[in-house]
Amino acid sequence: METSFILSCESTIDLPYSYCEARGIPVLFYSYQVDGVSYEDDMGRDPAALPRFYGFLDEGKLPTTAQLNEFQYESFFDALLQQGDVLHIAFGSGMTASVQNAMLAAESLREKYPERKLVVIDSLCSSSGYGLLVDGAADLRDAGKSMDEIADWTMAMRQNVHHQFYSTELKFYRRSGRMSGAAAAIGTVLNIKPILYGSADGHIVACGKVRGRKKAIDTLVETYAKKQVDAANHLVAISHGDCLADAQLLAEKVRAVAAPKDILIVPHEPFSGAHVGPGMLALFFYGSER
Repeated sequence: METSFILSCESTIDLPYSYCEARGIPVLFYSYQVDGVSYEDDMGRDPAALPRFYGFLDEGKLPTTAQLNEFQYESFFDALLQQGDVLHIAFGSGMTASVQNAMLAAESLREKYPERKLVVIDSLCSSSGYGLLVDGAADLRDAGKSMDEIADWTMAMRQNVHHQFYSTELKFYRRSGRMSGAAAAIGTVLNIKPILYGSADGHIVACGKVRGRKKAIDTLVETYAKKQVDAANHLVAISHGDCLADAQLLAEKVRAVAAPKDILIVPHEPFSGAHVGPGMLALFFYGSER
């Protein structure tokens, strides 16, 4: 459908690039580095890209990530503004300071393109939660809503996208500072799974711990049961760190509690995946305010 503005996002929406391409959503790509080599957050364009990333983790290599700089945003926005107005939904500020660079770039380009409108929104979301928000905005765009209406909806709904997850590789929590080295070592031996969630300001916060994978999955489902709203009219997303069977089990349990319109199961993207590791399982859904 032809629209009067361009909706854009970043590669950390944890959805395939084919999805963005089909829906006409331009993407700005993050990257990660291993042994001094930079790899783009590929979004599934190269079938070998994600196995390579998890292969690095299996080898004990710890990828490093960096925020997008102002120049990257400026180049990206400049090309879009030559075509029309732009509504850009950015990766949440609780995960990266990149959005501040996006806003600086936008301010600079408004002087160059005074006839254009460029709006940057901090999603306060990450991974597939971010993807759900962009998907909702795209639905409204395709329904003929204006850029301002969609911007208002995005600002209102970003606090209603829940992020619940756990991981099995505690060394990544130790690396991020969320757990001491001793606690990580003991937790690994005892099969402890920290439970985390996305806070109102978009940060990832620990909210408990359970023992064993089954209990961790059940805890995610219990939270979904308590906080989901109008599930039948919303998508649910599940992302996994190379543990598809666990993701499929979680999907079955979610459907049994309150079946959503659909469930998207996707491999977790490398940018934040570098900080949670393999074995991570995350559940994203619309619900009551965080």
